[in-house]
Amino acid sequence: MNLPSLVVSDLKGNLFEVPELLMPGMTGMHTRLPLPEEMIPMPFGSSLFTLPGRSPIGFDAARKQLIYLKEYRGKKVVAAAAFMAPAYTQILRSAYFTQANAPPLPLYAYTAIGWQNGGFVVAGVRTDADTRQDLNNLDFKKIEAGRRDLLKRFPKNRLVRHLMDNCVSRYGCPAARNLALGRFEAPLPTSPTCNARCAGCLSLQPGRRVPCAQERITFVPSPEEIAETALFHISRAKQAVVSFGQGCEGEPLLQSETLEAAIRLIRKKTSRGTINLNTNASMPEMLARLFDAGLDSVRVSLNSARKKQYETYFRPVSYAFEDVVESCHVAHRKKKWCSINYFIFPGFTDAPDETRAFLRLVTESRANYIQLRNLNFDPEDYLAVLGDAPFSRPGMGLLKWMERVKRECPWIGFGYFNPPKEQWCPYPQR
Repeated sequence: MNLPSLVVSDLKGNLFEVPELLMPGMTGMHTRLPLPEEMIPMPFGSSLFTLPGRSPIGFDAARKQLIYLKEYRGKKVVAAAAFMAPAYTQILRSAYFTQANAPPLPLYAYTAIGWQNGGFVVAGVRTDADTRQDLNNLDFKKIEAGRRDLLKRFPKNRLVRHLMDNCVSRYGCPAARNLALGRFEAPLPTSPTCNARCAGCLSLQPGRRVPCAQERITFVPSPEEIAETALFHISRAKQAVVSFGQGCEGEPLLQSETLEAAIRLIRKKTSRGTINLNTNASMPEMLARLFDAGLDSVRVSLNSARKKQYETYFRPVSYAFEDVVESCHVAHRKKKWCSINYFIFPGFTDAPDETRAFLRLVTESRANYIQLRNLNFDPEDYLAVLGDAPFSRPGMGLLKWMERVKRECPWIGFGYFNPPKEQWCPYPQR
């Protein structure tokens, strides 16, 4: 069986192959070799990481045993990982042993990486053919020109300024870049506050144990600012999507009155474009009002389809898991598109109990689509948050998990991005 060699890093951040050892990966608390079909060439636009304080684990094929590697040829080494480009889903995470006093890992997903046939390979799969965030399709000169043009066109629009000066210039946000380019999906962040305290929140980390991936918007845009931004994007983007609920904000449903007014302004001017809401779905009554105002689709974020595991990670302040489930039912009753934004973690997502609960949720809510999003969180922190019990039994493997979900819920679609309504309208009757 042709499997990749282990890749490690020296203490200066130089990655290199260890040809004597094969590359294993981790799923839950278990370490195993990948299957050949679980490995792909590392996608263009992926990032490479060294993992300080973490000793890489390799597999000695001759002795058929795992090897904990602290040094290689007299040089101290640490584990390495890949953060895959958008549209790819992690199959196995990087395999390592954490030393005492190791620093926490920033908010990324750490995919197992190896070396094979002269190049890097990763344990992953492409789950969305959409190229809207492919790095090799970006023209950075056009992004900068578009950014400047938007600032000149809308000098008084605070939302445009936030997106161009903060999201494009500081963070390189793919959605904000697409707004500057006038294509695909544009972001509409609105909420500085949240009603959950997610352990892996990208925009708020009290105590700064790890840095935020992006800071939250500090103001609530007016309905006019939101509508102006959305209408301009819809006017020039083919199959345009505009989405509330971004990484640089809290929970948009907390600004429901503003969102409702903005949606009505947009729909008063045009029926074109998909108006989407990315949300924790904590307020089903408010969601229903937004659908009545003209919201087309909703993306509901979940780390788990089970109440205990969901609430342990999301740590809701003023709602419960039952409200999230009810929101999915609201979308179906209103004949609106519902995506599950499912945080993928190998060994948990595909574990037997979680799989059964997820299939039950999808079947009962008649959700249309599953967006497979890698959980951006230190894996050992996630294990600590949820406890050992959900990881005690090995998962079936995410490729087999996807096959099972599709077999038992044949109407469901898999992807990574919010699809425009042109791809699913009229609403599928089931």
